[in-house]
Amino acid sequence: MAGEKPTRRPLIGITTSDHKSRMAWWCDWISVWRAGGLPLRVSPARPLRRELDGLIIGGGDDIGAHRYGGEMQLDVRIDPARDELELDLLASCLPRGLPILGICRGAQMINIHLGGSLIGDIQSTYRHIRNRRTVLPRKRVEIDPYSRLAEILNRRYCQVNSLHHQAVDRPGEGLKVVARDRNELVQAIESEHHAFLIGVQWHPEMMLFSRSQQRLIRALVQAAESTRENATASAARR
Repeated sequence: MAGEKPTRRPLIGITTSDHKSRMAWWCDWISVWRAGGLPLRVSPARPLRRELDGLIIGGGDDIGAHRYGGEMQLDVRIDPARDELELDLLASCLPRGLPILGICRGAQMINIHLGGSLIGDIQSTYRHIRNRRTVLPRKRVEIDPYSRLAEILNRRYCQVNSLHHQAVDRPGEGLKVVARDRNELVQAIESEHHAFLIGVQWHPEMMLFSRSQQRLIRALVQAAESTRENATASAARR
């Protein structure tokens, strides 16, 4: 109707490192924008200065081993400032009920924040496993058919990319494992208590032509929009 203000896109914060490539950020940006959200890059050099409607904890460098009681490895790159940023964001956003999606490192960070543990290096821990690393969707993942993730993807299994050498070990408080690969390594977790708290070990934002993977980004954006509308309606009733 004439005179109505256009609806603002839900603001989705996406955590990254300060040295993330333009191409990788473009994948983040286009996935969220195409799903109806407004992407906002958040990093140690770009701290959050606006109130978010939803949050993506993105992929990137290893998490410092002291965060989960693991052994320090000298041949990996870590980003302590980013670790601190993301843990602070989770501490702020989870109690407010904001929808949160963890991608690769982000799934691991969610798990650590809730008291879980990680496998520091898959290859050295399980020498019989050949941990394939590829941007192409060549790894088969089996999904719990009764999970929220299966409902969103509309899949009981899917082919995904794989860029990680760490993985979730013991799930954190309130989290359950909802996907594994053929080696039984954890590939996705979700919360039993929060309306939308999902972590996947793969990179859905890089699979721009996969309808099922883009549905995961869209589900986050839609949950963020719904959360914002409920908060607005609640404030108007006061």
